[in-house]
Amino acid sequence: MTPRPTRPHRLLHDPNARLYLTAVVVSGFGTSALWLASGVWVKDLTGSNGLAALCMLAMWAPTLAGPALGTLADRTRRKPLLVGANLLLATLLLTLTTVDASGDLWLLFTVLFVYGATGVVHDAAESALVASAVDHTLLGDFNGLRMSATEGMKLLAPLAGAGLYAAYGGPAVALLDAVTFLAAAALYARLRVHEPGPESHRAPNPKPPTPTWRTQTAEGARHLWRHPRLRPLVLAGGTTMLFAGLNGAMIYAVVDSLGHSPAYTGVLYAVQGAGSITVGLLSGPALRHLGERRFAAYGIALTAVAAGLRAIPADWLALVCSAASGLGLPCVLITVLTAVQRETPDALLGRAVATANTLVFAPNVLGLAAGAALVELVGLRPLLPILGAVWLATAVPLLHSPASADPTASRSASDANPA
Repeated sequence: MTPRPTRPHRLLHDPNARLYLTAVVVSGFGTSALWLASGVWVKDLTGSNGLAALCMLAMWAPTLAGPALGTLADRTRRKPLLVGANLLLATLLLTLTTVDASGDLWLLFTVLFVYGATGVVHDAAESALVASAVDHTLLGDFNGLRMSATEGMKLLAPLAGAGLYAAYGGPAVALLDAVTFLAAAALYARLRVHEPGPESHRAPNPKPPTPTWRTQTAEGARHLWRHPRLRPLVLAGGTTMLFAGLNGAMIYAVVDSLGHSPAYTGVLYAVQGAGSITVGLLSGPALRHLGERRFAAYGIALTAVAAGLRAIPADWLALVCSAASGLGLPCVLITVLTAVQRETPDALLGRAVATANTLVFAPNVLGLAAGAALVELVGLRPLLPILGAVWLATAVPLLHSPASADPTASRSASDANPA
């Protein structure tokens, strides 16, 4: 008897899924390489730590406009939008090959800002198109593999980018990133998807009213707020990333308490990244077995406990806590994206994904700022246990939710045991 293929095995044999994941790996490599090199580039040209830090701000700031930018993914066909976004970024990055003095930094910051804005639109369109191109029963597996691929690139690409920068300078890194986006555009162009135009979602009215951009943007937020399964998951994701920002702001204080130099943070981040790669590979089966809310809640709980235990100055415990954070933190992120893809009509999906990403990831910036202040005012030892306890409490509502609010496990059980 021929063994039945596992769901991840089925996913990797799906041509569209393979193309998506390959594009994620290719473009993610270039993005992660530029992420590190751009700050070093600015630091070398100006000697300013503040200006170097603005590189990350320029790339992250457009996330705040996610609901409005995501609307574009619902107003046009998503496959051409993905191809065009990658070609646009490739073209813009080529202009950075002219940056060789501090007076040219306006161009670098402008490109990084457009880079971030285009990335918001790109992520919304990609997530929406994946939901229509990949079997819904495999979305958890896909999003987990995507997480593993992204985290894997974060481990490898910055080192490659730093080496390339050291040898040939910032323009070489920009050129590498441009090439990766050209390759990603070619991969997205090969997708075989049937995608109706946005006009097909409209009611058959000979003179339908034309909704404003603001009205269309609000529809995505309204859907998330009114949906009984999505609202608690998105709120849990935003709260988790707020506390993750607080926790992340204390990393240098943790390293200092261990008696190591700041460079030791790279070791902790590498261990955390390995944990994220692992949970990405396991997320599909875990989502089916536990259901959305329990999977998210267990991940939050694991991360919260790890945050609290980091107050104890021991090398082995710091490594264990970093691995636990890497395992726990992605659980709620994967759950939120998968749930939004499953529970949102296609006509709203771009806006809903972009709005969810803003609500989940924007609090991280606030957490980083608050954590930087609190660690100076309160100190590491009392702050981390308090953070862990409050963070742990946020998982309780998900564990006590009605069974009817989380049908994932029951659906997967019926899939596994067909009548």
